[in-house]
Amino acid sequence: MTSGEEYFLCRSAAPGLMDELWAEAWRHFGEVFFRYRRWRHDGREYTVTPLRVDLARFEPSRSQRRVLARNRDLTVEVRPTELDAELWRMFAAHRRRFRADVPGSLHSFLSRRPSDVPCRNETLRVYAGPRLVAAHFLDIGLEATSAVYSMFDPSESRRSLGIYTILTAIGLSRRAGRRHFYPGYATREPSPYDYKKGLGALEEYDWRGRWLPLERGGAGG
Repeated sequence: MTSGEEYFLCRSAAPGLMDELWAEAWRHFGEVFFRYRRWRHDGREYTVTPLRVDLARFEPSRSQRRVLARNRDLTVEVRPTELDAELWRMFAAHRRRFRADVPGSLHSFLSRRPSDVPCRNETLRVYAGPRLVAAHFLDIGLEATSAVYSMFDPSESRRSLGIYTILTAIGLSRRAGRRHFYPGYATREPSPYDYKKGLGALEEYDWRGRWLPLERGGAGG
């Protein structure tokens, strides 16, 4: 549940427009663009903190380097997003991890034409041999990228694949010459989204149009 939510519908947004929207803390699921400052979850209310990574300054932490090393045996394929049977099977397994706010469908996050509606979107498919173990859906702008949704095989939880796919998306974005990566919203108070606050070179949106260095103590990180 959210409070103070703003939203609009958009079927097609050019890469430069996506950059502008992300810079104003807008996100989208499918064709619905939204932003909100308060989030109510499991009986508690949280202060929303939009985040982005300054890619030029980003360096993985020691623990993040361990995650990358632990997963050296994996291969990553990047494809225009198409929701095929392989991804639906993974989603069915992934959603069983949740006890609250269980996601109902991949179409809760992605449009019926996810590769280009409302913008270009690519899937980072992560394989252990022939088996898909994680997927990350990444929006592509002109100077930025933005994470839409990630999922992984629960039987591979020891690999920290949520962090691994974010680090992989950051690496791809840097190599493509992008300036920012948007990992999505976190909260000022401790919450399930705290893993995002462990990234380096983070900036937070102050809801006055400014992106400022993340204050670790103030954001509960």
